[in-house]
Amino acid sequence: MFGLYERYYGGAREGDFRADLSQKSHLIELREGAALRGFSTLALQRYELADETGLAIFSGDTIIEHEYWGEQVLARAFCRFAGAVRAEYPQLPLYWFLISKGYRTYRYLQAFARRYYPHPHEATPARMKLRMDHLAGSRFGSCYSPARGIVHFEPARGYLRAPWNGVRAGLRARAEVQYFLQRNPGYIDGDELVCIAELSTDNLRSVAAREFTQACRDAAFAASR
Repeated sequence: MFGLYERYYGGAREGDFRADLSQKSHLIELREGAALRGFSTLALQRYELADETGLAIFSGDTIIEHEYWGEQVLARAFCRFAGAVRAEYPQLPLYWFLISKGYRTYRYLQAFARRYYPHPHEATPARMKLRMDHLAGSRFGSCYSPARGIVHFEPARGYLRAPWNGVRAGLRARAEVQYFLQRNPGYIDGDELVCIAELSTDNLRSVAAREFTQACRDAAFAASR
């Protein structure tokens, strides 16, 4: 896993990678035969606010070999996992909590969810900002700046290598790409933009909604047997 990660991220140290992995509760692997082609580390995180108890799925280190970019296997697996969590804890609000050090990850939110934050055309609601600050502050401590919405590690804990850190031709003019670059100008050095989206059938789009809903049904059926 670290070998795959290191091919795409500079400044990465195996000790930091292993320490981060030890704090995760789940792992999704993308394999072709025995070969590892991608993975995503996840942490199911319970949070407590003054008047709300909820769950967040935190996406940690995630990488897919570039030959497989555009395929949705890993995304569908995440949605199935989220749906199973939803079925197990139907009484609790559920959110996807992630940090983005590249515009590709941030752009994916637009295809994944109807409402997500921060958003290029919509101010973050105060309640959602409270959740974001709580989740990021509890996980990253003083490395998180609530004013900027950025996680900054000193020294950096990984940054995208060239050419993966460049903005693809024709995309720089897109509103969501401009917004990401404005909000996170330090992404080139490994700064991460804190993001959040509600995991619910109403908020998810197309394939994500179908996978999420089917996983909810499957988990509920299995529990009833």
